[in-house]
Amino acid sequence: MERLEVYLVAADNPVGTKQKGLVKYKRAREELTKEQVRAIKLGRKVLKAEMRAKGMKEKSDFELTASNMGLYFDKRKGLGALLWFFHGRGLLALLGATVLLMGVMFLFSAVTQLQGHFTINMSDGLFKEGFVLSETKNFKNASTHLFCTPAENVPCVSISHLPENLDQVDGQHNANYFAYTFYCRNEGQSTVTYKWQMNLNSESKNLSEATWVMIFEDGEMLFYAEPNGETDEEEALPAFDDNTRGFIGKPLEKFNKDPDSQYQVIKDTGAFAYTRVIPISFLSDSLVAEGYQTGVEPMEYHKYTVVIWLEGDDPDCTDDLIGGHVGMDFYFELIEVESEGEDEHGDVPDGHWNDFWDNLKYWED
Repeated sequence: MERLEVYLVAADNPVGTKQKGLVKYKRAREELTKEQVRAIKLGRKVLKAEMRAKGMKEKSDFELTASNMGLYFDKRKGLGALLWFFHGRGLLALLGATVLLMGVMFLFSAVTQLQGHFTINMSDGLFKEGFVLSETKNFKNASTHLFCTPAENVPCVSISHLPENLDQVDGQHNANYFAYTFYCRNEGQSTVTYKWQMNLNSESKNLSEATWVMIFEDGEMLFYAEPNGETDEEEALPAFDDNTRGFIGKPLEKFNKDPDSQYQVIKDTGAFAYTRVIPISFLSDSLVAEGYQTGVEPMEYHKYTVVIWLEGDDPDCTDDLIGGHVGMDFYFELIEVESEGEDEHGDVPDGHWNDFWDNLKYWED
């Protein structure tokens, strides 16, 4: 488990030996300990090897993924040598302004040229409890983080066209959508509760307005979408005031955890039931969805599949979105249990794009 410890030490932990010398390594403007510096360097080395093994060799890919995982320093050590030789206040101010400008330019470049990878991470608390992640059920290559490449140049697709085996293929399995299956296991000795969150961390051209998300947890799924762009009310396909068309049947109903809420029969002809699909609204501008697992016992594991697609039947899916991007991540967090037996949250709750309207079938009254 040596590799896993790299990422734990790299987390925000002020305990350790102070750095020596004029120039100190910092992250988010906080001075790091010698142990944290070593851990970050080793973590970067491990991450680079993993990415190269997956054929990802671009420096910009590496730096953005490392940044998402906290494996970065605020500035390079080489800049400190300049401060050593040119230590006048005027030069320090000038150099400081230059460094800041370069940093801003680098970040802007990274965001505009690469929107990042889909990452799955866990909190320090879960790591300390012994939780690990894996792309496979046997946990052969367990880790405290997972990442995968984005789905690029995807067309829009209807929920009715998504395959039924989405939750049956481990790891990344993109098509006309993004899909990733992974596992989370408790390899510690305590029974604990955790929370998971699906986050929206970046986008351009308001692409999230037409982006739908489906999350499977242990074989049961729910699907989500932003509220209607015009009314800011709950999304539905077709709209609640339109009963002239509908989907034939209920797409992926047999996997749905709450079919009574997510499907509504508009018309039943006997031969076919025409239905409306009703996604759960994103919880906020940055939070797509969240859930809990209570009383997770040692060696107990849970399976997750995340599917992200551009819903072609969504009226917000127009040609104006072409060229946009959306970035998301999945995060696991330990829930500390209070002495009286409840957690800190109280009770835990168990153009050509427009052609896709053809997936909704019309009928004559």
